[in-house]
Amino acid sequence: MDIDIRRAIKHNIADNDKEQLRATIVDAIQDGAEKMLPGLGVLFEIIWKQSDEKERAMMVDNLAKGL
Repeated sequence: MDIDIRRAIKHNIADNDKEQLRATIVDAIQDGAEKMLPGLGVLFEIIWKQSDEKERAMMVDNLAKGL
């Protein structure tokens, strides 16, 4: 069986408003379940693609600080 995880995740959140998107992220992080990691990865990919170089640099800086 071939599952397109990106497409499935995008489909599941396509109609969410900003508060619902935020809640999805917060819940996934607070839950800490491994099964949530692919979804968070897809969300990060979407954010990354929508960001300019300054925003990307800030994300990388924040990531480095967090590690």
